[in-house]
Amino acid sequence: MRRSPLPRPVRRLVGHELTLWRGLVRWVGRRGPDGVGGDDLAAPYAPAQAAMMYGLLFVAVAETVALAVVIPWPWLHALTLVVDLWGCWYVLALHASCVVRQHVLRSDGSLRLRYGPLLDITVPASHVATLRADRAFPDARLGAVGPSGMADLPVGGMTTLTVELTEPLAFTRPLGRPAEARAFRFHAENAVEVARAWRRIRESAEPGP
Repeated sequence: MRRSPLPRPVRRLVGHELTLWRGLVRWVGRRGPDGVGGDDLAAPYAPAQAAMMYGLLFVAVAETVALAVVIPWPWLHALTLVVDLWGCWYVLALHASCVVRQHVLRSDGSLRLRYGPLLDITVPASHVATLRADRAFPDARLGAVGPSGMADLPVGGMTTLTVELTEPLAFTRPLGRPAEARAFRFHAENAVEVARAWRRIRESAEPGP
């Protein structure tokens, strides 16, 4: 297999930007969730952060306009305009990516836990011991693993589902650092529906008497 000449951090950055663009295009085109099969259950989390993200976008736009008015030097005006416009685009694209890249409960009982382009964790069905609706307010960064082995994926400072694993699972944190968790807490707007659907899948997979 031919290896890419680009360093790994550069490849991650390029992939991150492409995912942002794909998410924005899919969101604008109203094409629905990405990577969700016909028998899968999507679990949206973006509504919990929508007010905050639109607030950040408003601040970014206001700053862009204000700096365009007060900066007198053309070269500095052009530089700050480029940076500020990129900031506006990034906030909107990140939120759009979160809208279309939802968590997924697959029909086989496996999970795909995501946060926009920053996280994408596949939990095989064989690793899932329990999945339950469980509201919590962890004070942790996205993907941080605590001393107990719990990895938190909060949105709006909140999680609504807890999945406990049969064995530790390795994953990659947002900045590329490897990590390992024995459980995950994540947010989904339809937490109760997801927990019930998982139990039905598990019960149907159990051998009969």
